[in-house]
Amino acid sequence: MNSKDRSRSGSFAGRLLERLFPNATNEPETKEQLIELLRQARRKALFDGDALSMMEGVLQVSDLQVRDIMIPRAQMVVVGRDDAFEEILPVVVDSAHSRFPVIGEDRAEVVGTLLAKDLLPYCGEGARRFRLRDIIRSAVFVPESKRLDVLLREFRASRNHMAIVVDEYGAAAGLVTIEDVLEQIVGEIEDEYDFDEGAFIMRRDDNLYTAKAHTSIEDFNAYFGVQLPDEDYDTIGGLVLKALGHMPKRGETVETDGFHFEVIGADSRKIRLLNIRRLEPAGAAR
Repeated sequence: MNSKDRSRSGSFAGRLLERLFPNATNEPETKEQLIELLRQARRKALFDGDALSMMEGVLQVSDLQVRDIMIPRAQMVVVGRDDAFEEILPVVVDSAHSRFPVIGEDRAEVVGTLLAKDLLPYCGEGARRFRLRDIIRSAVFVPESKRLDVLLREFRASRNHMAIVVDEYGAAAGLVTIEDVLEQIVGEIEDEYDFDEGAFIMRRDDNLYTAKAHTSIEDFNAYFGVQLPDEDYDTIGGLVLKALGHMPKRGETVETDGFHFEVIGADSRKIRLLNIRRLEPAGAAR
């Protein structure tokens, strides 16, 4: 085996190519060439579309920075360092999150994190006297510019699941979780939305629905009894993308075709989950 062969067999790309293209002689020189080879393998049915999507996600993670996927500070669900138990519990229950940034008097100052499970000893009869400062855990801080592949390694090594993102002045700019990073590889992790098997739209209250963005316009129309056009797009995510005119981040909203859409799940490649409300017709009685 010559030096070129040893180099090839020792690299990730080389090992993958040897499995998929045993007769290939040229190793791809760019990431784009490697992705094209993987797509060729998909077209030959060597693996399915989900596997291709995950491999592309792995290759793209190193191109993304924390600022590309973080939850902005304005959208963070937080608790105050001096909040009473009665103030904190509804926040925990309503959000269904497991970790919360704890802020000081200045919202941009994150002084630690609260784990929801640490509240259990303060529930029920005989509960301890609550003081949030006694159970605050140290926060992990990362810069906006940190690469996602580096952050993922750090999450795995430290076993932390959430980090506070800080700007160049040290103020909190947002937060990022290990789930956010993994979703860039495996797609949206829909643990907070209990869709029935095979369902695309879930009713959450009288006028609030959560829908998977790949819900077809045909299925959307049938569910809501409307006639949205499908000449320019096939899915409800496509409709929202066209209405916004750009790839949105979580929290962005748009009103179109009689509906209010809020993006609650998205990555750098696609919209994944939407909250939907029907708009009242103009002049409707209140």
